[in-house]
Amino acid sequence: MKRLKMGVIVFPGSNCDHDSHYVAGTMMKQEARLIWHKEGSIGDVDAVILPGGFSYGDYLRCGAIARFSPVMKDVVRFANNGGIVIGICNGFQVLTEAGLLPGVLLRNKSLLFICKYLNLRVENADTKFTSQCKQGEILEIPIAHGEGNYFTDPDTLKRLEDNRQVVFRYCDRNGSIADKANPNGSLNNIAGIINEKGNVLGMMPHPERASDPVLKHTDGRKIFESIIQSLN
Repeated sequence: MKRLKMGVIVFPGSNCDHDSHYVAGTMMKQEARLIWHKEGSIGDVDAVILPGGFSYGDYLRCGAIARFSPVMKDVVRFANNGGIVIGICNGFQVLTEAGLLPGVLLRNKSLLFICKYLNLRVENADTKFTSQCKQGEILEIPIAHGEGNYFTDPDTLKRLEDNRQVVFRYCDRNGSIADKANPNGSLNNIAGIINEKGNVLGMMPHPERASDPVLKHTDGRKIFESIIQSLN
């Protein structure tokens, strides 16, 4: 199995960039490097991670300013050419702003910032990001966001559902999709989606925060392991 080159984009305000770099490099034993937002090229990477945080302080809208960072032009090119891109939390927000994923992330229904471990149900195990998961498997991965309420128009929502582009849903510990298991008001309990080509994933939960055994939670490793497997 070849050692992948994984690039982690760093925006002003990113705060999970080193977490993602640590997991990709130290835990997954891949070649990981940080890519500053002002760089004009992502280089010869095999996969790109847009990490969580508060890019540009979340001014204007979450991800709205980061979308115009110089490096994003090359990230969009990379994604449109089939390159693997995962956006985590703020990274998901950036992907929607950049037009790589449909919909928007609104303020949590409670209007509160929420940081806690919760359960996700794998809705589609046949993706580049979930091949190491089982269909319907329940993962315990934390969230940490104030704007994770996924919203889109009815036609787009139907298309996402019909095309199996909904990858993760918030659920209870038994796997039931219920309102009480929805932490932010997200439509259909959506926690993560992929684009039509299946090479771009956006998810609000933080798999990099559930990948190191020292944290007693390792379900997030399966997302990174799936990416590595898909490129080998």
